[in-house]
Parts: sequence; structure tokens; C-alpha cells
Amino acid sequence: MDIASFRALLTPAGQDVLAEAAAADLSEGALLGTASRLRERHDPALVAAALTQVRLRERALAKFGRDASRMYFTQAGLEQSTRASVAAHRTRRFAGRPGKTLELGCGIGADLIARARAGLTGVGVEIDPLTVEVARANAAAFGVEDVASVRVGDATREHTDGYASVFADPGRRTARGRVFDPRSYEPPLDTVLEMARRVPAACVKVAPGIPHEAVPDGAEAEWVSVGGDVKEAALWMGDLAGEVGRRATLIPSDASEVVHTLTARGLGDPDVRPWGRYLYEPDGAVIRAHLVAEVADLVGGGLADPRIAYVTSDALRPTPFAAAYEIEDVLPFSVKRLKAELRRRGVGVLTVKKRGSAVDVDRLRRDLGFGGRRRPAGGALTLVVTRVGDAPVALLTRPDAASGR
Repeated sequence: MDIASFRALLTPAGQDVLAEAAAADLSEGALLGTASRLRERHDPALVAAALTQVRLRERALAKFGRDASRMYFTQAGLEQSTRASVAAHRTRRFAGRPGKTLELGCGIGADLIARARAGLTGVGVEIDPLTVEVARANAAAFGVEDVASVRVGDATREHTDGYASVFADPGRRTARGRVFDPRSYEPPLDTVLEMARRVPAACVKVAPGIPHEAVPDGAEAEWVSVGGDVKEAALWMGDLAGEVGRRATLIPSDASEVVHTLTARGLGDPDVRPWGRYLYEPDGAVIRAHLVAEVADLVGGGLADPRIAYVTSDALRPTPFAAAYEIEDVLPFSVKRLKAELRRRGVGVLTVKKRGSAVDVDRLRRDLGFGGRRRPAGGALTLVVTRVGDAPVALLTRPDAASGR
């Protein structure tokens, strides 16, 4: 999709084609026929642009919910864009700050528009002209174009004078896929951080796998999970940085539920102890933020192995930061013994989890007789494969519904 085709899509005629495409059958089997029928009556480039937008909007539902139906996307822009619930969470932290925010690498405008909808003025800069057009169209779709403006520009050449804060979202994808080394971001993380230091407050979006040693002194690092999956991280700087250093934020899939945040409290390493009655599996954001000790403290527990982020305790203490499982048995890992034990227990549904183990989960399920064929009705069990020291172990557990997750 080029700029001319996208601009044509925004005209009344283009909107008619977009609406017609949205109402058509775009399943894999029908797509070719639908495209052919539309091309009989409309410009082929316009039809291609409309079909692209409709399919991208379908993919965007997971990030933007119903708002996706009025938004515009590029494929790369959708992949890197911030989901609506995370952008809303960040916006609350910017709320109340006077002055304009300069956004470096605004993409399709998800964060910029989230702040604008809350009344926060901002200017977005994006190096790709087509993405700029898309971001402007999104601002117009939400009626915030007077609050959020977007221009073509090189983030590394921007002047921060006159701005109260900076939000930056450096590119973390190339033609070869995701970029994990912060020095390979576009622009590099060090360059972005230098610019962020020029304003009173800043936030830099980074990949959740960012090494802790890459977090600059004085910044607060926040890891965010949505519905239990770690999605991203952010570095808060200047007046926006808290004093906690690290935090894990859990955003439920249902936006009406409460957002939970766990912060570092300067605890030492958790105690190492034998398996207790319960196993706690910390949320991925908690693990990324190195806050397992805080979870262990919350549940009165410790670690069975100091290198593996499974917490064990004799107490059941509901917490949103970890899923709890009641441990029924702890066995030395042996496929033959596990298969016999599962049969003896009449297990019909088996969930397998692992941490600190090289076992292939799919192969293990097949070896245990749960490879996809229908099994007799029976109870459900969660098998946790891990190790203590060099000894592989298997825990037979059941999720505890009262655990809070």
C-alpha cells in the first residue's frame, strides 16, 4: 500500500469501498473471488488498500477491541503498536503534567492518541511518510487531531526545547525479524535515552527482554503483562520515574478489572526450602522484573531451587501476582513411572508446565499417552516438570481456584 492509495481510501469513494470490503466474505477460500468482484467496479489499487485495511483491522481486534474498526494500520505499525489497555495505563501516569509531549517514533499513533483522548497535547514524529499518514488518519478518526499532531521527521534530529516530556518508541523490528539488542534499536537505545534526558520527564518503550544492566541509573523499569502474557517494558525517567527502581504491572484481559502493580522492596534472596503444600507460579512480568522474592514474601514461601522461579509454601495466600497449585505428589522424573501414576489416578485431562527443564512438552505428552487421541473421561491434573539442583522432578498438582488468578 502506497501513500496515494491510502489517501484515496480516505475519500468518500474510498470509504464506500472500505465499507463494502468490510461487509464481504474475506475468508481464505472466498478472498480471491471477493477481490475480483470489487475490482470489476472499483480501481484495483483502491480495492487492494481496502482489503488490506479490513484484514489488518481484524488482526487489530486483540489489541484495540472495538476501536480497531475505525482505525488504520500498516502491517509493521500494527505489530509494534501499543495495545489500548497498556497505552491507557501509561496515559494515567502522564496525566496532570503540564505542557506538550514529544513522541519519537509514534508509529500509527496508539500512545499519542491515548494521551490525546485524555486531553494531553502531543506531537508525534515518525520517519516513514506512509505511517505518518496513517497516524494522522487515526487522530482524525478519534477527533483528536487538534490535540495530537504528527509530522515526518528523523527522531535523532529532533529538538526537545519547549517540550515538557518525551515518549519514545524506537523500532525493534527489521526485515529479518525482532531486534533484541538495545544497541540495534532504530534509533539505538543509547541515542533515545540521551534525548530523553534533555526534558524534565520521559518514558521509553523497550522490549520486555531488555537486560537489567541496560536500564540507566535513576530510571524506573516497568514490565507489563496483559492477561498473563508479558507484552512490553518501559523505562520511566526524570519526574516520571518512581523511587522503586523496578515494577511489574499486570493488566487483565478484561479492561474493567483492576490493574495490579508489584514494586521492588529491597528484599534479599528468598529462602530455599523443601516443597510445601502449594506451588506458586509467578507472572512473567514479575519474573522479568526480578521480583520473585516479593512474591515469596507475600505468600510466606521460598524457592525449592534458588535458580528457578517457582515459589513453594505451606500457606494458601491469594495473590494476583502468581498462580497457585496444590501439590499432591513430588516424584523423581521418570516417564515410565509418571505414565503408570497418571493411569492409576484416572487422569483424563493433563496440562504440562516446565521451568528449568529441557524436556519437550509435546513429546512428553505423547509419551505419557496424551498425544491428542481421545482419552477416557477422567479428572484434570497439572504436571510441573522442573528440577532441584541437578535432580529432575515432577510435581503432580491441581490449580487452586481460590489463588486469585
